[in-house]
Amino acid sequence: MAIKKYGPTTPGRRGMTVTDYSVLSKVAPERSLLEPMKKHSGRNNTGRITVRHQGGGNRTKYRVIDFKRQKTDMPATVKTLEYDPNRSAFIALVEYTDGVKSYIIAPDGLKVGDVIVSSKSADIKPGNCLPFENIPVGTIIHNIELYPGRGAQLVRSAGNMAQLMAKENGYALVRLPSGEMRNVPLNCTAVIGQVSNIDHENVNLGKAGRKRHMGVRPGSRGTVMNPCDHPHGGGEGRAPVGHSGPMTPWGKPALGLKTRKHHKRSDKLIVKRAGK
Repeated sequence: MAIKKYGPTTPGRRGMTVTDYSVLSKVAPERSLLEPMKKHSGRNNTGRITVRHQGGGNRTKYRVIDFKRQKTDMPATVKTLEYDPNRSAFIALVEYTDGVKSYIIAPDGLKVGDVIVSSKSADIKPGNCLPFENIPVGTIIHNIELYPGRGAQLVRSAGNMAQLMAKENGYALVRLPSGEMRNVPLNCTAVIGQVSNIDHENVNLGKAGRKRHMGVRPGSRGTVMNPCDHPHGGGEGRAPVGHSGPMTPWGKPALGLKTRKHHKRSDKLIVKRAGK
């Protein structure tokens, strides 16, 4: 994957970069796998804004992604590699031998014409889906299931990967992208390889309009507001925050506040927390 740069022909173009989509197939998406998506612009059922800074943006349709890979022992051929407006990773259209088509998250290195399979006896190659008990220790993986049959929930965004570290007592020990070490049941599945579009994190949007196209509206800094609107507001001239640390508009600490539920059921599965 490469990144395309522009010359500074306008202020917005200066420093702007975009993903080079030349590796993708130049086709329209598979219509049978599209679903409409309605915008809510951050409003709830009563019409009040409950999430700020949402609204506008380009119209998109949802691509139905197969996260479960339940067609076991049936090979599928990669027909196209496509862009998905709803996620950072690329997606691949695959066709099974029985004629059924589905979208999957494309791993890095997958090409049109490749054959992939979801099976206990599948080869260890990008795109193949196996239970943890059949994956060798040290393998790079993504699309990790947490509960058997529920479908992939972890490590799905562009460039992400996890690593299988050990297998014991009916659990697989996985190192996640955050650095967290977590146990996952051995009968859960994962897909071999790293998620595609590795250069996604290096893209520079370059101008505010590109963020608006994504459906993100502008936000105002708390320090320029009045004290009635924000804890950072008020004061003469440019005043400091005036608290022990930055606050949210509702007076909660904005940095480092722990929001995870105490005594959560999955606490016993986490061996090492991220950053500790």
